[in-house]
Amino acid sequence: MTSKGILVTEEHASGQDAPEKDTTGTGIDTTVPHSARIWNYWLGGKDNYAVDREAGDQYRAIFPGITVVARSSRGFLTRAVRYLAGEAGVRQFLDIGTGLPTADNTHQVAQRVAPESKIVYVDNDPLVLAYARALLAGQPEGPIEYLDADIRNPEAILDAAAGLLDFKQPIALMLMGIMGHFPDEEAYPIVHRLQAGLPSGSYFALYDGADTNEAFAVAQQGYNDSGAVPYYLRSPARFEPFFEGLEMVEPGLVPVPLWRPDPDAEQVEVYSYCGVARKP
Repeated sequence: MTSKGILVTEEHASGQDAPEKDTTGTGIDTTVPHSARIWNYWLGGKDNYAVDREAGDQYRAIFPGITVVARSSRGFLTRAVRYLAGEAGVRQFLDIGTGLPTADNTHQVAQRVAPESKIVYVDNDPLVLAYARALLAGQPEGPIEYLDADIRNPEAILDAAAGLLDFKQPIALMLMGIMGHFPDEEAYPIVHRLQAGLPSGSYFALYDGADTNEAFAVAQQGYNDSGAVPYYLRSPARFEPFFEGLEMVEPGLVPVPLWRPDPDAEQVEVYSYCGVARKP
């Protein structure tokens, strides 16, 4: 996800509302809704602006289920990281397109399972990076690093991450809700280049929105037409190329609530797809 930059103040760190003011010179545009801030709003966060809340409410009026989509997608991240740090034994995570911090971030989930886990967050959004550096604190045993980099340049990300992670050991590549910002002809090469740079035994986890619900598609098109950075929904079949050449972890490519749900989880219909796979 992407947004524009703003300096973090004590108000932000304490979780109060983002200030509604002219931020000329900081790089943030409070007149255009932004996906990371809207997502934060749907998740119940405070790091958003009036324009984001308005866009989020308009979207929700067309597709009321979007809040469930947001929270269910976050639940998949939690379960996927818990599996990777636990059963899969991964101790290194490369989370690209971090988004604004909220509950159960990648490092929190991984380090609850294995405190020595290393996490590298990557984003090219000054707002996201500023909030992340201010609000995310890892365990002493497992360092957290932040890279200011653009996913359109996967080589630069891999090169920078190699100074922080051991590329002789498995790494979990996390792309959570970010590849919808790219059409297929851009998205697949980016993902395959990132995967190619990982050692054998690494894992790949992804979720994004699917075009399996008409109201969801209409709401998303309205958002794209607003002038915000567009996000494109994919058919389930168009998710499959992201996992080519990898070994899918059960249950495979499924809607996010169906990926290894917690025993007491409420079953809801969500129109986002996800998967976790291992690099042979």
